[in-house]
Amino acid sequence: MLNMQKLKSIDYKILAALIRNSKISDRQLAKDIGVSQPTVTRRRARLEKEVIDGYTAIPRWVNMGYEILAITLVKAHSSVGMRDNVEAARKRAVSWMMNQPNVLMCSGIRGMGRSGLMISIHKNYADFDLFISEHKRELGDLFTEIESALVNLGGREIIKPLHLKYLAEAE
Repeated sequence: MLNMQKLKSIDYKILAALIRNSKISDRQLAKDIGVSQPTVTRRRARLEKEVIDGYTAIPRWVNMGYEILAITLVKAHSSVGMRDNVEAARKRAVSWMMNQPNVLMCSGIRGMGRSGLMISIHKNYADFDLFISEHKRELGDLFTEIESALVNLGGREIIKPLHLKYLAEAE
């Protein structure tokens, strides 16, 4: 495993460039940051092995027919935290979540009196309603509370769209 202290300035420059445009060629990347193409190729391969989790496109959700981004917070039932129940509950949740292609992220959390977070996208409110009903049917016995905040992906309220490029711009 790569020690983050071993990352050099060039590695951060490569990462920032790849976050901005993962399709950039090693030749163009080398030209942009002022090093040789073999250096970029070697360092990029190392980063891909040890730091980069994958490449993906960030779509314009509305153009793909998605109207809603849902942020759902849950509070686990106290019995879930008992030693005998934790692993079984986790396995159930992982199994169900991994089969939901519209779930972008799911994680345990600390704070706000909640124990879990899920971020999902939906075509419309009816789609979200069906999804959350299925979620409650499949996993509801694990939670005492399930609350969602809905974001209108096509609305004028979006001030800064969801994108990783902002990380690269801070570089």
